[in-house]
Amino acid sequence: MSLHLRILRHGEAAPARTSDAERPLTARGLAEARQMGAWLATQPHPPSRILVSPLRRAQETAAAVQASLPDTQLATVDWLVPETRPLVALAELESLTGSVLLVTHQPFAGALAGLLAHGDIARAEPMVTAGLAELAVEMAVPGMARLVRITTPASLADSDI
Repeated sequence: MSLHLRILRHGEAAPARTSDAERPLTARGLAEARQMGAWLATQPHPPSRILVSPLRRAQETAAAVQASLPDTQLATVDWLVPETRPLVALAELESLTGSVLLVTHQPFAGALAGLLAHGDIARAEPMVTAGLAELAVEMAVPGMARLVRITTPASLADSDI
């Protein structure tokens, strides 16, 4: 298994009015998602697949990112919702290879990155809205990934994308 895994937290979302699942991105959240998509398009080994949570804010984030990566396949998967236990996700990651982007939520995003890189969900990575954790995964087991970097919209603010 050789996986270039990127875990993207959705962009800023509006407060829940009726249903958490239906929260849309704010204008800022949409801009964050577009910014991350434009940046990903400039990176070596851009994602060939995007797996996304079924929740609206993640779907909108994935669509905005995919606009900069038009040849990328997109699929909705139920295991990327906020309440999924990161250990459950490891089984799903076992079949993935290549360069994959997961678009998901906190606390799941940070906990999955922490579990893969540090072997412990208690060492979760902090994930701001539209924050991205990039990992090199050789085996989908706790502590067996290398955290390459964390990228945020703020860290890209001065770049030429």
